Amino acid sequence: MKTEININGRTAEVELLHREGHQVKVSVDGEIIELDLAKLGEGIYSALLNAKSYNIEMVNTSSKRHYTVNTFYNSYDIEVIDPQARYLKNRSGAGQQASGDTIISPMPGKVVKILVKEGDEVEAGQTVMTISAMKMESEFKAPRDAKVKKINIAEGDVVDGNQVMMVFE
Repeated sequence: MKTEININGRTAEVELLHREGHQVKVSVDGEIIELDLAKLGEGIYSALLNAKSYNIEMVNTSSKRHYTVNTFYNSYDIEVIDPQARYLKNRSGAGQQASGDTIISPMPGKVVKILVKEGDEVEAGQTVMTISAMKMESEFKAPRDAKVKKINIAEGDVVDGNQVMMVFE
């Protein structure tokens, strides 16, 4: 399962591909990385990557899914954005960026209603569709004043997570 991880403001798509003992293979934004990762203690890890050794301290913060990760030279603020967290952000509108060109499904669901058609002019915050997922209906809003360029779904469709549902120009 792919997970988004925000590292000091940069979001990366990460997927665990294989793990056998300490040998870990992950995909980070499509780049395959193989490393030797060992847990040494609570929140303490050792990683060997490309013949370089890293000691990593992972500290829980007061906020769920947020961590501070310290290496010998650097400190990083990390947020794990799993499908549920992404869904909740999009549901509240916090996950949509005001300058975005697309509306992407945060998780699998069913298209209940589409309130616009291609070519329509929409205003920022205008509800453009309703999706049902996890037994809840969520309204998706236009991220900015724009024209609906393309609608890739129809009412009744089942959408996958990360599927581009609507494109604006």
